[in-house]
Amino acid sequence: MTAQRTLDVKPLCHSVSECLDDYFEALNGHAPKDLYDTILAQVEPPLLRATLTYCEGNQSRAADMLGLNRATLRKKLKQYKIKPTLSS
Repeated sequence: MTAQRTLDVKPLCHSVSECLDDYFEALNGHAPKDLYDTILAQVEPPLLRATLTYCEGNQSRAADMLGLNRATLRKKLKQYKIKPTLSS
């Protein structure tokens, strides 16, 4: 990571807030339906994939890092059809 890139890093909550602002603006005044489930379905899969990649496919380590038990992680991987390998 370059020094410039390090300076550009902002907290994840800022990116989430910006995305949500854009999402609500795109709704053009319409009320979203099942917003919580919609957000989870968008956020969980990349979180699981990135964590598994970081943990080199080790599900026990990934579950620990995520604060989940291994069975819950496996259930979520199945739910999102994520293969627990580096290629997922």
